[in-house]
Amino acid sequence: MAGAGSGTGGALGGAPVPPVAPGPAVPPPLPPRPLDPIDRSIVRLLQADGRASIRSVAEQVHVSRANAYARINRLIDDGVIRGFTARVNHERAGQGASAYITLKIVQNSWRTVREQLRELPGAAHIALVSGDFDVLLLVHTPDNRTLRELVLTRLQSIPEVLSTRTLLVFEETDLLARDPSAGPTITED
Repeated sequence: MAGAGSGTGGALGGAPVPPVAPGPAVPPPLPPRPLDPIDRSIVRLLQADGRASIRSVAEQVHVSRANAYARINRLIDDGVIRGFTARVNHERAGQGASAYITLKIVQNSWRTVREQLRELPGAAHIALVSGDFDVLLLVHTPDNRTLRELVLTRLQSIPEVLSTRTLLVFEETDLLARDPSAGPTITED
């Protein structure tokens, strides 16, 4: 007698059931790792200046260069530090219009919508959120006309987007920015 999983018969009329190839193994997410005060100081320092040298980091957090190097690599391996990036003055870079756009989307369409939002020119941040809307999108565009086209043409043509609301950014403050002449500030917790 053939079992249901043998590939020789199925539960619906005996038709052969093709074997299912296992998909790629997805590793389980790493559990959060509590950061000690030195790790937190290293993270704050690198947030303020991602180009800081290992020597500079070590001196400012009062550990050896080897210890600083090992800690930074562990923070990267553990997924605490996801990468290093430049903070951009969008206006100086020709992206003078910024807006947060809220979206209401069709239930269970987050992954589909997220992939389409990633393709939008100027999309800087996408978040699935709770509350009166489902998605919060930050965009930077050259001007209001381009922003208008992005919202009215690109966003509203996505079938899973039910509605949008645009909040223009008049001024913003980068909380990670520091006065470069003062150097990074590191405090022990």
